[in-house]
Amino acid sequence: MDLQQLLQLVNSAGRKVRVRTDSRQISPGDVFVAVKGNSFDGHDFIDQAAGNGAKYIVSNRFFENKNAEVIVVDDTANAAALLAQAAFGNPASKLVNLAVTGTNGKTTVAYLVRSVIQTAQKKCGLVGTVHYDTGRDTTAAELTTPDCLSIAKMQSRMTEAGCQYMVIEASSHALSQNRLAGIDFKAAAFTNLAGDHLDYHGTTENYLTAKSILFENLSSDSVAVLNKQAPETVQISKRTKAGILWYGVETVADITAVVESMDINQTVFRIEYGGSSQEVTTPLLGTYNISNHLAAAGLCLAVGFSLKQVAEGLSALKNVPGRLERIESNGDFTVLVDYAHTDDALKNVLSTLKPLCKGKLIVVFGCGGDRDKTKRPRMAAVAEQLADIVIVTSDNPRTEHPAAIIGDIVVGFENPTADTIFTEADRQKAIELAIKQARRNDIVLIAGKGHETYQIIANERIDFSDVDIALKYLGKSR
Repeated sequence: MDLQQLLQLVNSAGRKVRVRTDSRQISPGDVFVAVKGNSFDGHDFIDQAAGNGAKYIVSNRFFENKNAEVIVVDDTANAAALLAQAAFGNPASKLVNLAVTGTNGKTTVAYLVRSVIQTAQKKCGLVGTVHYDTGRDTTAAELTTPDCLSIAKMQSRMTEAGCQYMVIEASSHALSQNRLAGIDFKAAAFTNLAGDHLDYHGTTENYLTAKSILFENLSSDSVAVLNKQAPETVQISKRTKAGILWYGVETVADITAVVESMDINQTVFRIEYGGSSQEVTTPLLGTYNISNHLAAAGLCLAVGFSLKQVAEGLSALKNVPGRLERIESNGDFTVLVDYAHTDDALKNVLSTLKPLCKGKLIVVFGCGGDRDKTKRPRMAAVAEQLADIVIVTSDNPRTEHPAAIIGDIVVGFENPTADTIFTEADRQKAIELAIKQARRNDIVLIAGKGHETYQIIANERIDFSDVDIALKYLGKSR
């Protein structure tokens, strides 16, 4: 039997034949696909899968097994994705699939796309960093882009719930591991590329190559929505067969935005496309967020929504969890929580807030442990350049010692002074310090964790929410 025959078998059997990539979940008659992940290689667990009753084993090499039929393929991750779709009745083929990738902005773009579609009275499932929404149920996200079996299962629930569309955040890890194989995307957007995930990809070139996979796999009747102001899009445009919609803020492009006003409460801009224009009013601040609006607009325009529908949908979104999320306060200062955890994202947010701040700009941030260390001093340099008071703390230290991470960060400060740069490893105390220092017209930015409701210390996940901690020291509650 080859892969095509196995696909036909799974297709015809439907959910009577289960596909698994975890040998511990195998039951008699299942298909086991040996996929290499971040930490483990499924090929090391083939004997366990066969012992648990796997009838078919998909592997990248042949071996004798008297209890199971072995199907050899070049790419088991790709095979797993195709089989996952078959096992759930090919739900991707019943949806208009939209994707967004890039270092920063993916979550905001996905929320904006869903807002446009819902405002137009259509149903849209969402898979991304904050949560998974199938139209029937919503669950907190474990990964930005989950494994192929989880995606296929969620898509199946989306179709059962009456969804016509799905928007998904495509992470570089997922793209490099082929988790999205078997999904025909009608449009895909690229936001930007900044220094992140080099612990996994090794080089910026490899990181861009992973992002480019999404566009290389688009068909000729799909659309690539590309940021004209991101230099990497030149390479991406050469790697895709899809039609291209270029977007940019205050620049010549297929979709552009002209900023009309911006203050601490809202942004107003005019979106222009195809000789027409519509006004958009949004509580999301900053030029980078206007760019995110254009990326979302491009995805929606590419699949047939009108510019008027797009503008109405963009204006309808009131907030994105943990993305410059305003915390209620009776004080004379503003407290915001944001997910910015790269130097580029932190620069974007602080650059947005600085001209809007009539007092002092105070920032709290840290860096994740067991992740790309190269960005740590860069984040310090950005914070020192743009904020008046900087408080360095822990993010998710994981198995690294918080003091060691903070030590890597503070190297990036050029002229630290006792009254402008503070270190406090306890994140709760750091937030308390920031809020207690705030005075009239100040802005406090708590950066790095955004929507997250946990902190990972060693191998333990503890309850921790920047929003809840901020509310506590503001004398408020949810």
